[in-house]
Amino acid sequence: MVLFFDIDGTLWNYKNEINEKTIEAIRTARANGHKCFINTGRARAFVTNEKLLSIGFDGIVSACGTMIEYNGEVVYNRLIPTEDAIRSIETVREYGFKPILEGPNHLYLELEDFQGDMYGDKVIKEMGDKLRGIDECWGKWEIQKMSCATEVPIEKRDECFDKLSDLYEYMIHSDKVVEMVPRGFNKGVGIKEVCDLLGEDIKNTFAFGDSINDKEMLLAAGVGVGMGDTYHDLSEFADYITTSLENDGIWNAMKHFELI
Repeated sequence: MVLFFDIDGTLWNYKNEINEKTIEAIRTARANGHKCFINTGRARAFVTNEKLLSIGFDGIVSACGTMIEYNGEVVYNRLIPTEDAIRSIETVREYGFKPILEGPNHLYLELEDFQGDMYGDKVIKEMGDKLRGIDECWGKWEIQKMSCATEVPIEKRDECFDKLSDLYEYMIHSDKVVEMVPRGFNKGVGIKEVCDLLGEDIKNTFAFGDSINDKEMLLAAGVGVGMGDTYHDLSEFADYITTSLENDGIWNAMKHFELI
């Protein structure tokens, strides 16, 4: 079996705390011959936590399927063309959005846009010296997707979405936050690409996620496992709802399906 794990809300909580039973479950699954992949909306530059990576994974699918690593090697990396990135930044700024550009080596944002913002503060703290300014690196970015703070009227927000709909699909987390993912990509596509790489039937996969941006991943996998006690009702997309992250959800689901 090939197992895919979202990070935020699935492998760890908002404080980046990882349940010890989660670590034990993944290591036991690998010892039992199952391959384990991170499958995250985070760009690779935002996946650097040593404790997380030291769990031991066979690969990483990052930035909603736009980058794939296997056995420590990058096997796929789709970057947004510079002209599309410039058009995107100029358009979202015109509508009052505050963008974060997400890439394999750096994240780009303007600090003044996110001072005092809870998510922005978290990004700034975690990224450290991997953070760059959008304007200071103008036209020299390497990015795979974008996220934006969208604290504007809904009508104005949707008008902006329409203007860029030829480039992106939108994962709307709230009235204030959106992920902009290049058309044709999502976490489910990442699973399909990994299965092609491994020569594995997609029926022999499990996906573990907690939020609406895991929808495609849960639907694509042979078995989609939703974490319990989340802000999102995943019962429509998941085949099985386990207990919460804090209550050993991954461990319990793996035991239920006899993966460990």
